[in-house]
Amino acid sequence: MGRPGVDFPGVGCGLVIQRADGQVLLCKRVKAPEAGHWNIVGGKVDQGERSADAARREAEEESGLTIGAVDFLCWTEEIIATDSQHWMSMIYVTRDFAGEPRLTEPDKLSDIGWFALDALPQPLSAFAAKAFAALEARE
Repeated sequence: MGRPGVDFPGVGCGLVIQRADGQVLLCKRVKAPEAGHWNIVGGKVDQGERSADAARREAEEESGLTIGAVDFLCWTEEIIATDSQHWMSMIYVTRDFAGEPRLTEPDKLSDIGWFALDALPQPLSAFAAKAFAALEARE
C-alpha cells in the first residue's frame, strides 16, 4: 500500500489560526517531517475527505479548539530531503474558533502556543513559512 509522503507524494492540509490581536497558533513537531520545527496545525487529508474539512479536523485534534469557518490561503509543495518526504498541502486560515489551545497529542507535538508574526519561534517549518508569507501578501 505504501505511506503517503514517503512512498508517494502525500496530500496534506494546514490551518493558520489567528487571534484578534494577530498572534498565530504554532505547535512544535515531535515526528518527521521536520521534527523539532514549529508548525501550524495540520496533517494528512484522508480518502474522501475535503481538504478544508481535514484542516478543521486536524486543528481540533491537535489543539483542542473548536474551529468554525475556514478560508483558503495558499497551497504548498514541500520536498523535505532530510526526511525523504514529499507533501502537497492546502493551507487555510481562520479567526473563527472557540476555546483555549492545549497539548492534546503529546506523542506528535511537544509544545503549543501563540506567537506574534514578527517574533516567530525557530526553527520554523517550511509549511508555516509559506503560509505566513501568503498571509502577509494577502493583508
